Amino acid sequence: MTRRALLVVAIPMLLAACSKAPENAAVPATKAAVAHAGIDWVKPDGASLDAVFAKAKADNKPVFLYWGAAWCPPCNQIKATVFNRPDFIERSKSFIPVYLDGDTPGAQKLGAQFKVRGYPTTILFRPDGTELTRVPGEVDAVQYMQILRLGMTATQPIKETLAAALAAPIAGATALSADGWNLLAYYGWDTGEAQLLANMDLAPTVLQLARQCPPQFPDAATRLLLRSIVLAGPDTDAGLDTVQTLAAVHKVLADATLSRASADLLSNYAKELLAALTTAPSPQRTELMTALNTALDRLAADQTWSNAEQLGAVQAKVGLALMGKPKSEKPEFSPALLTQVQAAVSKADQASTDKYERQAVIPAAARLLSDVGLIDASDAMLKAELPKAVSPYYHMLVLASNAKLRGDKATSLDWAGKAYAGSIGPATRLQWGSGFVAKLIELAPEDSARIEKAAAQVIAELDPAPETFYERNRRSLEKMGLQLNKWSAAGKHAAVVQKLNAQLSDVCSKVPEGDSARSACAGVFGNSVKKS
Repeated sequence: MTRRALLVVAIPMLLAACSKAPENAAVPATKAAVAHAGIDWVKPDGASLDAVFAKAKADNKPVFLYWGAAWCPPCNQIKATVFNRPDFIERSKSFIPVYLDGDTPGAQKLGAQFKVRGYPTTILFRPDGTELTRVPGEVDAVQYMQILRLGMTATQPIKETLAAALAAPIAGATALSADGWNLLAYYGWDTGEAQLLANMDLAPTVLQLARQCPPQFPDAATRLLLRSIVLAGPDTDAGLDTVQTLAAVHKVLADATLSRASADLLSNYAKELLAALTTAPSPQRTELMTALNTALDRLAADQTWSNAEQLGAVQAKVGLALMGKPKSEKPEFSPALLTQVQAAVSKADQASTDKYERQAVIPAAARLLSDVGLIDASDAMLKAELPKAVSPYYHMLVLASNAKLRGDKATSLDWAGKAYAGSIGPATRLQWGSGFVAKLIELAPEDSARIEKAAAQVIAELDPAPETFYERNRRSLEKMGLQLNKWSAAGKHAAVVQKLNAQLSDVCSKVPEGDSARSACAGVFGNSVKKS
């Protein structure tokens, strides 16, 4: 999972003016538990939402579908900054709020049905099940609420809004209102899963939207421009006018209001913007990096942003500093940046009191310390947090990563093993277990017995039901199968993989014949395993 779409992942009242900076409307952490409990969540226990949509149609209410996981940092960020807001709780009375945890029975099959992959993903549906829009988890809480309001009052699905925007031959000729353009600009493109556009069409289409967005909607135009740059990347055939686009980005970075409205994009994609618009070494890269760092400093000090988001701006600066440097070399940072990192981490730790917020903040802060070489401080922070963490097994993976950075393979595997042992929920345990197998293959490929034991445990815990072999579950299994096949490619461990394949085949045989899940199960190890 990444910070922007975990996908999970990093994170929503009226949109009075496109250029208006969001107001600081944070909710006191002490109210979080009570407020979160005020939402009348529907929590499905099965692979169907038919009853939910039947009730939605009967009550003429839209459906708000949240897809997440207990361990996911961006999911916990949304819980800490959005779901505990009184205005969200009040708004939730106007729709049917569906809380879909990835570990509940049938959740992964529902994930495949609604094309949701990364945690968190939130989708707003019409009562008849038509998808209205996807709300991005990256934006701050106030923006989230603005987008939610826009989605609920939209007169047409996002697909029709997109078609109307693209139909205009020149900028400003479209009949779309500010609301329509903002729905497009703030659409959850990272979680769209080709619901609007095929992946190959994303970059040119969003670039076209950026060019056609009327100048009287500067926030929407800016977000579409930045998103199109990220989607295009360094591809010279994407249609970007680099000189003109670079000048436009400098204008955004110099404007505190415009950069604040697109703060999530600047923070999450600083490296991508730099790589897409400049080459190294060049005066243009140096100039753009300076402008990005200046804007990120402004965002890191912005008190209208959450603790996690302020920390993310500093993380983006570290990412910029690491660009172009070999991973094998110990990075060197300026004393000023190191001081800024330590101050940001200390502030985030002290200011984050809500348990959900800490699940988002502490792993991010620990990774930030590790990135600048302060691994001992990172370990100390994580170990102190373990007894009170929402999902300590997530923190253990960062500890495993830290040990690997030190070159301590044994400790890295020990933490990864503890993380798997402590993980909770069938989908989570499958993901953590397959990850542990991968780490064993990477760090101890000669330990055949340990690898076999771990993979066998993963397979033994599989529920032989169709719902098991969908979405994240299927991807975790297929990844494990691919890694085991590569491990045994030279024939040295073929007997182990054949044994594991036989064990999995027994599970697959219990899935009903004719169900697509059965073939998905049977294909985990592919055709590269020769049966004895």
